Amino acid sequence: MLPVIEHSILNIFLIAITGYLIGSIPFGIIIAKIMGLGNLRNIGSGNIGATNVLRTGNKLAAILTLIFDLSKGTVVVILARLLFDDSAAQIAGLASFLGHCFPVWLGFKGGKGVATFIGITLALYWPAGILTCLTWILIAYISRISSLSALLSSISSIVWIWICGMPNATFIMIILTIFIWVRHKENIKRIIKNTEPRINS
Repeated sequence: MLPVIEHSILNIFLIAITGYLIGSIPFGIIIAKIMGLGNLRNIGSGNIGATNVLRTGNKLAAILTLIFDLSKGTVVVILARLLFDDSAAQIAGLASFLGHCFPVWLGFKGGKGVATFIGITLALYWPAGILTCLTWILIAYISRISSLSALLSSISSIVWIWICGMPNATFIMIILTIFIWVRHKENIKRIIKNTEPRINS
């Protein structure tokens, strides 16, 4: 079901650009630099997310990156809802996700958006967000593969958001899920080949 958007083009632009700019803040790189962990682009996969920050061996830095990346999605959705309505919140959430994945400051080469996606889901409707998180945890516990957890939990979010009573947010969850799968295309290839790194490794 599509959300009903009753805003002027100017408002939609302002909501989107604000969400994008907040989402584009590369907290992983900033935290790694502040904590003296080196250039995150030259570590592991070169990704700016919490999983790659963890490869530095600094768990605190990884946790902080996870929290801040998650908060990017949560904050913009809540602010847009307070200032406007649910449709604006969805626009802001999508924009923040795109900002994280394609930040202008990094040549549009950002993260895969999983933490920001979780933050958006929690802010749109927290029961669905909690169920999505639990799905991630369950798949991670069973498979020990972070990327597989992200892929399956993103699909589950579509179901949870519908079941929990917010069907007008189904469309944005489908869009976000498609982006997550596209961003994980290399991980999917490795999962199929059974060469994807495990969490405990």
